[in-house]
Amino acid sequence: MVDRSRARSLAQESVARGRPVDWFETLYREAAEGTAVVPWADLVPNPHLVEWLDAQAAHAGSALDVGSGVGDNAEELSRRGYEVTAFDVSSTAVEQAKARFPQSSVAYRVADLLDPPAEWERRFDLVAETYTLQVLPPDARALAVQSLRKLVAPGGRLLVIARGREEDEPEGAMPWPLTLREVRDIGDDTLSLVDLEDFFDQEEPPVRRLRATFRRSR
Repeated sequence: MVDRSRARSLAQESVARGRPVDWFETLYREAAEGTAVVPWADLVPNPHLVEWLDAQAAHAGSALDVGSGVGDNAEELSRRGYEVTAFDVSSTAVEQAKARFPQSSVAYRVADLLDPPAEWERRFDLVAETYTLQVLPPDARALAVQSLRKLVAPGGRLLVIARGREEDEPEGAMPWPLTLREVRDIGDDTLSLVDLEDFFDQEEPPVRRLRATFRRSR
């Protein structure tokens, strides 16, 4: 089982200070120094993203990888034919991604989902969010959802992959699972939910996952 103790401690401290994303840089820096572990850095593309990509008829256009970490999901999107921009709030993570994939065509950037670059608005044919919303507390999560909506181009899609829980289940410790209602509410009058999968993965013990696809109409 992955040790999440340091990540949870940093997240708790950061949220208490009212700066809910500062802890990512600290965690990646400590991991680079060998004193901590990034729980989600498996050094392979996320299997639930890969499964979703396998089911798509085509892979073309621009894609944004949200919370790109050390680059595996971004590189998979690029391999599939997307023109990929990938960003993380941690400069250490971005530098590690560039070092791991020195010949990559992916445009890696340091950026904050809570305040993304203005030029990204309505720009991307695919916005892929994997396990980012679930590591944000409620207020920051709501702001992140607003940002995600704005990043999708007309006719484009937003993919959200997260842990899931029932409404009456406790939120638990970071990562904080999303409910079906929370996922459905990501949609708005221009961003429609087209598919929502609720399943258990192959981990031991199995973890409930939610995978949702939204499409922007205009």
